[in-house]
Amino acid sequence: MQFDGALVKEQGVTFAIVVVKRHVLNNSIEREEAREAFSLYFPPGIPIILMAQDSRGIPTYHGRKDIVKFLANIHPSQIPWKRYTV
Repeated sequence: MQFDGALVKEQGVTFAIVVVKRHVLNNSIEREEAREAFSLYFPPGIPIILMAQDSRGIPTYHGRKDIVKFLANIHPSQIPWKRYTV
């Protein structure tokens, strides 16, 4: 399995971002299942932020409110994306 994500440390907070399909963000059960599944690939206790893009490439983030607010103010190209193979 492969997925796109990033491990970010910003303003003293370390968190992970994982790219998911848009429908995952719209379903609370799928969101939590995705967070649980992806948490296996990051250090314990790290907040997992889910990100989906619309057809124009505009991101929507879901997760801890302070982190989502921070991410809403930066361009996705500033995130250190990486393809994870697990």
